[in-house]
Amino acid sequence: MLLLKNLLFTLIAPCSAALWIPYLITRKSTAYGGISLPIAILFFAIGAVFYLWCQWHFATYGRGTPAPIDAPKKLVIRGLYKYVRNPMYVGVITAILGWVVLYHSWRLLRFAVFIWICFELFILYYEEPHLRKIFGAEYKEYCGKVGRWIPRKNT
Repeated sequence: MLLLKNLLFTLIAPCSAALWIPYLITRKSTAYGGISLPIAILFFAIGAVFYLWCQWHFATYGRGTPAPIDAPKKLVIRGLYKYVRNPMYVGVITAILGWVVLYHSWRLLRFAVFIWICFELFILYYEEPHLRKIFGAEYKEYCGKVGRWIPRKNT
């Protein structure tokens, strides 16, 4: 059941931001070839690996999903979460940047920035306050050691 919930959430939320909406934006455009294609594939692959690796930890260790209504029961601070607090969001944005590279699109770049702003606002006004409330001192200590978006030297 946990696998099904993770799959369903992924198809709805992250795939909408990193796949369905960029496709709708670019469906009448022509992709660039040359070096743009392998670089875009690299971005897509990194984004997918980041997201799926984090989702794996949410399910196997945290016993939950990325969905706020079924969040992990344990604070996940392993894998990529040892380096940044939001690697799943980084993965989604990286995948969107793959579309930017493939289509050389300012519209997609603006969309990536918009998604990042949405993530930042969600993190600031819902996710971090909720995690502080649920996990208390453990989360506060984690925040002191691990950066929100950029790894710190002491990690």
